[in-house]
Amino acid sequence: MTEKQLKFLYDIKLAIDDIESYFETETRTFDNYTKNSLLKRAIERNLEIIGEAINRILKDDPSFPIENAKKIIGLRNQIIHGYDSVFR
Repeated sequence: MTEKQLKFLYDIKLAIDDIESYFETETRTFDNYTKNSLLKRAIERNLEIIGEAINRILKDDPSFPIENAKKIIGLRNQIIHGYDSVFR
């Protein structure tokens, strides 16, 4: 594993930790997500980071074992490029 890949994995870990921290005082429900624009944008931004980091890892090493990598990258692409159709 390269230093670059480790950095991307660390970014993924930080983004996941951020998302989890948003629900320390709030119930994790779709209703809370859709009604709180700040929460929604923060979660979507972290999902973008996760998808981009996975994309870069796979560009560096296409055989890197990440489960559901294509789906995660697809979600990132939908959030970024199809932002007007994501849970609005």
